[in-house]
Amino acid sequence: MTPRPGRAGGRPLGTVTRGTTNPNRLRRVDRWMAWALRDVLRAPAGSPVVVDLGYGASPVTVLELADRLRQVRPDIRLVGVEIEPERVARGTAVADPPAVDFVLGGFEVPVPTTSGTDPVVVRALNVLRQYAEDEVADAWARMVARLAPGGALVEGTCDEVGRLATWVDVRRGADGSPDPRTLTLAWRLAGLERPSVVAERLPKVLIHRNVPGEGVHALLSDLDRAWARHAPLASYGARQRLVACAEELRGAGWPVRHGPTRWREGELTVDWAAVAPH
Repeated sequence: MTPRPGRAGGRPLGTVTRGTTNPNRLRRVDRWMAWALRDVLRAPAGSPVVVDLGYGASPVTVLELADRLRQVRPDIRLVGVEIEPERVARGTAVADPPAVDFVLGGFEVPVPTTSGTDPVVVRALNVLRQYAEDEVADAWARMVARLAPGGALVEGTCDEVGRLATWVDVRRGADGSPDPRTLTLAWRLAGLERPSVVAERLPKVLIHRNVPGEGVHALLSDLDRAWARHAPLASYGARQRLVACAEELRGAGWPVRHGPTRWREGELTVDWAAVAPH
């Protein structure tokens, strides 16, 4: 079957990624989306559309995201968007439209004409890593322009098996431009040596900013120092140790969001203003 383009038509915007993917690779961001974006997902009166942009060589992450978000919104519709026709064909083979569909496209974020609505969430994980830092703003702008009012772009990076991940929650500002709200760092806590190992998986907009004088470098440095100070808590488990670190950072003035429930999941979310590139 020939992959069909989405609503935008024309040549997809972007370049082909490596396509690396694995089952459960994106489970950390999936769980965060189901929790942090639950109000976004529940708001529409009709069936909301969520896009997994650049899902890679296998459609598995699209199917997993559909299963996890249906716990929040049973009538959710997932659209996998890929710029490589062969990858779209693999997705089409396991599609179940309109619940799960696949289309050819890129940063223009096409959705099937049958969806009848703009996406409330676009997830783009491990897509911008291959791009130059100065290309991020344009990519963000194109993606947020496709969001339904009140929608969210979740853009970030993770390692090959999903043990380390980071992502930015980006909204559309009043003037239509990208408005990043938060940065989330996520770890598999078992066996974690120090929190700053996640630096190698920072989003493209930050990965070259992990240097003295930048907010993200200060955050990771303070996290490592707190992790070392709370080493005695390791006997109670890594979760308790990260909770203590989060509380210390908050007490020191870092705008750490949420609370122990999320921290125990191996997540730490901070306001974007604290880590925005200088």
